Amino acid sequence: MTRSFIELPITADDRRIAGYASAAIALSIAEAAIPSPVPGIKPGLANIIILLVLLRYGWTDAAWVSLLRVAAGALALGQLFTPGFFFSLGGALCSLTVLALSIRLPARWFGPVSHSLLAAFAHIGGQLLIARLWLMPNDGVLYLAPFFALAAIVFGVINGLAAAWLLAREASVDELVARADSLTTARANTTAVLPAPTCESRP
Repeated sequence: MTRSFIELPITADDRRIAGYASAAIALSIAEAAIPSPVPGIKPGLANIIILLVLLRYGWTDAAWVSLLRVAAGALALGQLFTPGFFFSLGGALCSLTVLALSIRLPARWFGPVSHSLLAAFAHIGGQLLIARLWLMPNDGVLYLAPFFALAAIVFGVINGLAAAWLLAREASVDELVARADSLTTARANTTAVLPAPTCESRP
């Protein structure tokens, strides 16, 4: 009996998404250890990574990073298919839907902070909707809306500013890498045109 193997090619895009997803998962795990005065309110540090990916590589890559963060983060924390997992998934889907629309708005008026605020409100709105329809089927959950809205404003601004700072620094790093690559290429070309040493056999 011959064993058959299926080999899936790994592209540079796959490695990039995996790297950003790993960073987002690490931030989610670290965030889980931060105590919260109101259940469900977290800084959303992983959203910094998602915003960074969104503004540099587009919505599709950001969606992959976000959904991988939700699934792998819940698996690492032992919360897969628990209410917390569905809260996180619902919030992520709502924020991704809003980001898919906001990314088409003029970049002159809508930068990282604007996208972060819109995503934060969509995320919290999705969580409140799930709580209202599933866990607390009454209007009592709406009393928490002001606290969630305040958290969305505060953490949305902070995460947006952090993403903008990282974007600026990454642009500088990319410029330095490009210069170093051009210097390396120039040296390689110079070496290529030098005559190669020859060995002559003597009697």
